[in-house]
Amino acid sequence: MKANSQDQRKVIWVALGGLLCFLVSQWYRSSASSDLIISGYPVLTLLGGFVAAAACIGIYNQSWLFQTQKLTLRRIMITTLFLLIGLFELIHIVSYAEEMPSGAMLESEFSLKMMTLGSVICAVGLLLIYAVREKEIALPRKFLLFSGTLGTFVLLYTAGVQEWSWLPKLTQQEVLSETFMKIHFLVGLLYGITAFVLFLKWKKGKEGDLPSILCGALCFFYGECYLISATQISDLNLLFALWMNCLGYFFVQKGLYTTVVDTPFLKQQAAEAKMNYIAHHDDVTGLPNRRRLSQRLKRLMDEAVKQDELVGVLVLNINRFKTINDSLGQQAANRVLRQVGQRLKQSSLPGEEVYGLGRDEFVVTMTDFWNTENALRRTRSILQLFEKPVMVDGNDYHITLGIGMAIYPHDGGSPEEIIQNADTALHNAKEQGIELNRYAHAMQMKAQERLQLENDLRKALDRGQFYLVYQPQINIASGLIVGMEALVRWQHPQRGPISPAEFIPLAEESGLIVPLGEWVLREACAQNKQWQEAGYRKLCVSVNLSMRQFRHSHLLDNINGILRETGLEPDWLELEITESMTFDKDRAFEQLRKIKEIGVQISIDDFGTGYSSLHYLKDLPIDRLKIDRSFVNEVMEDRNNAAIVSTITSMAHHLQLKVTAEGVENESQLVFLRDQHCHEAQGYFFSKPIVAADFEKRFLRDVDKPTG
Repeated sequence: MKANSQDQRKVIWVALGGLLCFLVSQWYRSSASSDLIISGYPVLTLLGGFVAAAACIGIYNQSWLFQTQKLTLRRIMITTLFLLIGLFELIHIVSYAEEMPSGAMLESEFSLKMMTLGSVICAVGLLLIYAVREKEIALPRKFLLFSGTLGTFVLLYTAGVQEWSWLPKLTQQEVLSETFMKIHFLVGLLYGITAFVLFLKWKKGKEGDLPSILCGALCFFYGECYLISATQISDLNLLFALWMNCLGYFFVQKGLYTTVVDTPFLKQQAAEAKMNYIAHHDDVTGLPNRRRLSQRLKRLMDEAVKQDELVGVLVLNINRFKTINDSLGQQAANRVLRQVGQRLKQSSLPGEEVYGLGRDEFVVTMTDFWNTENALRRTRSILQLFEKPVMVDGNDYHITLGIGMAIYPHDGGSPEEIIQNADTALHNAKEQGIELNRYAHAMQMKAQERLQLENDLRKALDRGQFYLVYQPQINIASGLIVGMEALVRWQHPQRGPISPAEFIPLAEESGLIVPLGEWVLREACAQNKQWQEAGYRKLCVSVNLSMRQFRHSHLLDNINGILRETGLEPDWLELEITESMTFDKDRAFEQLRKIKEIGVQISIDDFGTGYSSLHYLKDLPIDRLKIDRSFVNEVMEDRNNAAIVSTITSMAHHLQLKVTAEGVENESQLVFLRDQHCHEAQGYFFSKPIVAADFEKRFLRDVDKPTG
């Protein structure tokens, strides 16, 4: 904690105020009006003495009782010091009070010795305490510490008893001796040195209690100035010194309060506020999270019941965010999330609040609408917010959202239910390929079926329910088979065949695509090697890589291991990636380069539907482009598709890449592709994907016979 202006002003005021008080009190002491204080001298002295003793005991209690789990050497020393000083202050004032019945009411030799011993101990103790290095220590035994302090007091007290005293006399009849002056001059000097040490430490800005302790040391210093200026045992300066010491004890206690009570309390409050913030806010976007959403929705629903209003909940999801995360990396993906959250928050209308549910999901609550159509209209305007791209690392990226809507009280009766139903509507929208969907009760059944399917998917690989089918790849010029693509299928024991379009996305979301992909790669390589050993002409087998597989750190080890295990030469394996996998071109290039070094061929599948830039496509270490079936299907009806296919084919020839057209279903498409000098084709015109036995019988036993 750096020294701030408020602390500086406090120290300056104490220093200047103490000096001014000293000068004024000396003038007042010599004036005739001082008789007013002289008449109340005994009472003021008694009061000041008991205040001083109480303050010292208070310092002891405060230092010892609070935050005992974090005791430091300084606190232990202060505990001992001020208990000792408090006892001397108490004996001093009690011995003074004993003179009152005799009518003396003056400082005696004994009381002055008790006061002087207390001053010496305080000055030496404070200097030692703040001169040594601070450190935490183990909690000492209270009884031993208290006993040791009392034992020290008894020894010093005994030394102060007149008959046994080794101290010189401090008075000569009613006059203070020169020894008294010298002792308190040295004590004042020690306080001055202590104040200087505290000032240096304070300027370094390490501890928050130092300004108050410094003010206390200055008060003690001025107290000694009063004692040095005193001449008689009834001098007003003795009273002024006593009250100046009381002020010093006050500042010391205040400084300790700052360290022991106030600062830990403020830190605890800050920690609790931070924990509360973390507990109720998303750590990436800073938006309120699901916990805060549930609390807020409960209040909104309670108010909606009383006022007969509607509450809308929108669950928003960034489409293909996994591709962004896998391609750009987590840090860049987090920046995308923050921009999406800020755009939603800045464009929110009265009655709307934005929440972050983690990952790539957001929630918008709506209250200021009258009917469903009104809510849908507003939701469509939210979709339009993202027609403008987001910028990450200097590059623009176009993103789209999927939104699921649920409205209270029509679509759920609790915060959890309404959020879940809006999420169900979102997943249903994605399955249908639409941007916005309102929850319907029939969706819940479908969501439950999806969950059951995911559970079955986790068991299917171990239970041998997957199998491979193969689709031939045909050389367009010769009509001969030149390769095959291996595709995975799932035979569910109760539901029968499950479409890949249904279980592949589930496998991607759950992470099961990695072990499933390894199984496909192993089975395809083993089958191809088996056909080669059977004497059939060697063909290349193509296997699709998922994004998760492509990004997996052990991909190369897995490929090498499978090739060694099956005995298949790398030349007869082709791995198919999608354009989206090259989103992060630097990482993609490095991974593709390593795969090529193995000797495995690489093709880009579904080319034309992704993000590939012609600027760096020429540098990709690939062997083939596969034109997406969506362009081939309408090549005879849509001139734009025909132009795209022609352009891709021409470009591939210039880049010395092979071109394979997918989805060929009729002869006219094949003729068009032949005219464009497309190298190879695959599709239902030649054969649908078939099991290994049928593929062997139909294509391998008479491999040199033209197909189609």
